Amino acid sequence: LATRLISRIRSTLGVELAIRTLFEAPTIAGLVSRLKLAGPTRRTPLRPLPRPERLPLSYAQQRLWFLDRFEGPSPIYNIPLALRLTGMVDVDALKSALADVVNRHESLRTIFPDAGDTPEQLILPPEAARPSLEIFDLNETDLSAALSAAASYTFDLAREMPIRACMFRVDAASHVLLILCHHIASDGWSMAPLARDLSQAYQARIRGETGGLAMPPIQYADYALWQRSLLGEEGQPGSLMACQGTYWLNRLAALPELLELPADRPRPAVMSHRGGALPIALSAELHRALAAMAGRHQASLFMVMQAGLAALLTRLGAGTDIPLGSPIAGRTDDALDELVGLFVNTLVLRTDTSGDPDFGTLLERVRADDLEAYAHQDLPFERLVELINPSRSTAHHPLFQVMLTFQNNVRRSFEFPGLTVSPQPISTTTAKFDLSFTLWERREADGSPIGILGRIEYASDLFDAVSVEQLSTRYVRLLEAVTTDVNRPIGQIELLSDRERHQILEEWNATA
Repeated sequence: LATRLISRIRSTLGVELAIRTLFEAPTIAGLVSRLKLAGPTRRTPLRPLPRPERLPLSYAQQRLWFLDRFEGPSPIYNIPLALRLTGMVDVDALKSALADVVNRHESLRTIFPDAGDTPEQLILPPEAARPSLEIFDLNETDLSAALSAAASYTFDLAREMPIRACMFRVDAASHVLLILCHHIASDGWSMAPLARDLSQAYQARIRGETGGLAMPPIQYADYALWQRSLLGEEGQPGSLMACQGTYWLNRLAALPELLELPADRPRPAVMSHRGGALPIALSAELHRALAAMAGRHQASLFMVMQAGLAALLTRLGAGTDIPLGSPIAGRTDDALDELVGLFVNTLVLRTDTSGDPDFGTLLERVRADDLEAYAHQDLPFERLVELINPSRSTAHHPLFQVMLTFQNNVRRSFEFPGLTVSPQPISTTTAKFDLSFTLWERREADGSPIGILGRIEYASDLFDAVSVEQLSTRYVRLLEAVTTDVNRPIGQIELLSDRERHQILEEWNATA
């Protein structure tokens, strides 16, 4: 949200404001006073650019292309959107609506033909990019397994569009629509505009309209060209790439190669990417307390969750230098807000828990470091890996092994005429990282906190479900403890329940 507000200020007022300012001046009056002092932006606005004969990929696309080419196709880069449709579905209207969405977003009708060692993208014309909609009849009992299997499809990026759709018909009035996108053409933030466009197109088709959706003024190929122009080159003095590269080289100097986690098994030489997931939930009461703590420290709720996770990992033996990966929307120009495409960037947020600080002190460290990181968020993670040049390993992810995602963007409701629409969960069978925490903040219309829901995805190579469940319980227990005493050193926070302490004492006495 902060990044989107900054980009809106930049495009509307033509001034450059640091994200830090939003935290230092959290009121409207304070923000207005800072705006009066802000200088003009030096960023070139995103506009359609002349396209060369061979269209380059964005940096993020380029990395996924190389991974796909050298490791082979993999479902770990699939992004599924599953919607339960209750009511009578007009299948023909839905098929046409899907075609309208693919026509609107060039990224969804782009293939990546094998053209040697230099990747390029080829945008298919709408008439050659008609998505199919397979329909399968099954019962509710078989739905979960069928969804999981369909979501594990492997795309041939050189020949196939990076989107496919199928629908599972449970009965005449109950369907589940699965839209599967490859990450090279979309990201998590893209699912909202994709579903919204599908909703609008379906409504229009039901009314008998055939004009399709309006084309956006900017397409993903324009972004890929603009990104390279914006960043410049590492060897170009004063370029954004050079300046931000220098920052990250200093910030991540001597980064631990591997975060030692309390795994159930030794790490295999090659990641299998097999995984599972368990839910995690924070009550409305805890949500309110954490939000209040964030406000008192002029921090974001994400920063509180990051400090809590770093403290937990330190307590569990991971050391005091805790690098966490965190996705950031990457939509630094408001022209990108409603596009489907791969804009997300990954930041490596390094947390220093040394000296057994109290939680308030740790949160202040996290706040200071994160604000610096946000000010240097444009350097693509792909370029960062090349700059740092860590020891490459097939056993773990480079630079970090634990991901923390916190989503506080408002979830939209989708309207399909005559249908009730609700999200349909899909069971996870893959894992990109050792551990991945994904949290969704929920609030009332007036902004009141009503709880945080999420899931912990884990690598089955390393962890059993019961261990991850204990990890989840201790994370919540730590967060509850720091809301009652922010001045307690993190090494003194009680992580065990009374039952666990009693069990440990009994086992110790039995072996003494």
